[in-house]
Amino acid sequence: MTVDLEKILRPIETPLIKFPAKYMTLANGQEMVIRQVEREDIPDILPHIEPLIHCERDFYNVVAARLYAELLAYYSYRVQDEYVLIAQIDGELAAIVNGRIVSPEIGMSYHTFSLRRGLRVGAHAFATKMEYHMDILKQKEVLIVAESGIGFRRWMIEYKLEKRFDIPHELGGCPSWSLTKELFERARATLVVGRRPVPEHLMAKAKAGILAPSDPPKAPEDLLAATRSMLDSTGTSLIEMKKKLGAK
Repeated sequence: MTVDLEKILRPIETPLIKFPAKYMTLANGQEMVIRQVEREDIPDILPHIEPLIHCERDFYNVVAARLYAELLAYYSYRVQDEYVLIAQIDGELAAIVNGRIVSPEIGMSYHTFSLRRGLRVGAHAFATKMEYHMDILKQKEVLIVAESGIGFRRWMIEYKLEKRFDIPHELGGCPSWSLTKELFERARATLVVGRRPVPEHLMAKAKAGILAPSDPPKAPEDLLAATRSMLDSTGTSLIEMKKKLGAK
């Protein structure tokens, strides 16, 4: 008897309510659209993530590598109940956020990946991701971790997240933090922005193609700046700097 192995390997997906696209005006006057993408869009996104796997700044290398794998797993049907939202400015990819549904009441935040810095693009994308969990999917809490100091300030501090240190997070077994429905409601007025429906011309521009970011994050010339700290646990940038300077 022939066994269809692919049917065994693929997780059974839960039908999820689709995210209703929205848009917002950024501090510089540009308009940004945030919308959900499907599996067929993933090949158009991956090439914009890959270069940042080699950018040792604010842990972009770690996040890019993990996000690349998560999107590839989603594309290949190797992760359960994942979703992907993207932010676009004039069609250009500005941010990617993803996560998955653990249960009807609990969500798991994976990554918030900003390709346009200085306009709180990542913060807006993260808030939209939480809006999806709380308002659209009607969940009670979302489990979250941060891999950089910037992420910690943006999520744990700004939202005043609760510790869930008894729950290991899927991003590496580190302790989880939780955004509850109550915390989300407290933060809504100051952190959640955007309007619906998206004007037709903006949505048409976004769907016409996922364009490359015009000013993606770059590795700093000063190798020490890549870690932002002499106490960086990997010490990679410091080691490379010493090699270049000929230090022993």
